[in-house]
Amino acid sequence: QVQLVESGGGSVQAGDSLRLSCAASGRTFRNYAMGWFRQAPGKEREFVAAIMWSGSYQNSVKGRFTISRDNAKNTVYLQMNSLKPEDPAVYYCAASSRGGGIWVTVREYDYWGQGTQVTVSS
Repeated sequence: QVQLVESGGGSVQAGDSLRLSCAASGRTFRNYAMGWFRQAPGKEREFVAAIMWSGSYQNSVKGRFTISRDNAKNTVYLQMNSLKPEDPAVYYCAASSRGGGIWVTVREYDYWGQGTQVTVSS
């Protein structure tokens, strides 16, 4: 069982940066592939970024967002730069027990955090 707790969301201006953090419980964190998803009102939850050993990104965030993980701290991060008006959503951290690989769909993840709100004003 893995519990995930996100933090770092907030309200910023377009062009600003935010760093989201996701702290995971458990001693086998390094064995899980980790992902970030987001869900805007009225829309489906969508893939943003994922990491096992290296990151993979949705096209719309490539070059602006960076996913990283610190296995010693059981934490995964999402550094979001140059935020745009289309980025606001609730951002969710997720863990996949499928392990090695990059997983981009909701159903490939087993554990989810409660989400953290990101708001961007233009």
